[in-house]
This record gives sequence, structure tokens and C-alpha cells, in this order.
Amino acid sequence: MLIGGIDEAGRGPLAGPVSVALVIAPKGFRFWTKELGKIKDSKQLSPKKRELWYQFIVNHPRLVWHQTYVSAKVIDRVNIQEATYRGAARLILKCAQRPHFVFLDGALVMRADLPHKIVIGGDAKIPVVAAASIIAKIRRDRYMVRMAKKFPGWDFDRHKGYGTRAHIEMLKGNAPLPIHRDSFISHFV
Repeated sequence: MLIGGIDEAGRGPLAGPVSVALVIAPKGFRFWTKELGKIKDSKQLSPKKRELWYQFIVNHPRLVWHQTYVSAKVIDRVNIQEATYRGAARLILKCAQRPHFVFLDGALVMRADLPHKIVIGGDAKIPVVAAASIIAKIRRDRYMVRMAKKFPGWDFDRHKGYGTRAHIEMLKGNAPLPIHRDSFISHFV
């Protein structure tokens, strides 16, 4: 039996996509290593440990993972909840071998025809969801580092698009970029 976990990263930033990830593991798979201990939610890991877990997940022969982005423009058009739903649905469609059951973190939703359970705080409670949180976070952070190179001076490599004081000040003095979420920044500019 294959168990999936889905989580997202980047629900709240003012810029950039939301990243949605799916990790699939055999039932009973232990997300534990002698070096790293037990897997944790990406927000509870240092950047170094998060990267080590990322490498473990993407290179493990018994794990399958998929990740997708939903752009700022789509988020503006349909809202963040619908955008994350679309991302989760896209991930399931990508699977050559679908999981038999999927755990979703928090406010994520899933198609009714796939057995699933929504767990508030699932990224801290269910290891396969924690693994998905790591994939989603690492991939989104890397995307925002690329955007920092594309849009110098905006410091996306530092704040990752979140509404920091520096980011808001940049918005007040400059036109929004194509990666900004207009529906999120409208009260700042």
C-alpha cells in the first residue's frame, strides 16, 4: 500500500508562486536516519537539516515525489485556496502510480474520489506530510533565489517574497513586479 502526503509552502507571501508537493511512501516507511533523527515539519528544521532531508527524500529509491508551482497570476485570479487545490490535483494527475491514501496538511483539499484525510498540523504529525513540506519549501525557496537574480534589489533571496518591512518599503517606492500577487499587495501600494 502506498501512502501520500501533500503540503504547500508560500501560502502567505506577497510575491512568488505557491509550491505544492506530494511525497509517496510505502506504508510503514520510517522517515528516520541515524544522522538526522526523526523527520520534522520544514518550519522546525534548520536550513542545513532541511537540505539534508531534501536530499534524502529526492534520492531515496523507495520514495516518489512530485512538486508543482501555482503562479501569482493564478492566485490572483482564483484565490489562494483554489490555487492550492489546483496544485494538489495537478500532482495526483502527474503520478504514474497513484497512492492508495493521501494525508493533506491543514486547509488543503482533495478530489473526493481519492481516499484522503485532512489533518490540521499534519506536517508536524505525519512523517510523509512533513516530507512533502520539506520538498515544497526547498523548491519554493530556490525559485525565489532565482527571482532575486532576475530582479536585483528586491532581496527575494532573503525574504522569499514575504511581507517584511524591507519588501513593503520596496513596494511603496516601486511598481510591483510580474511575480507579485496583486490581490495580496493592494493595501500596501
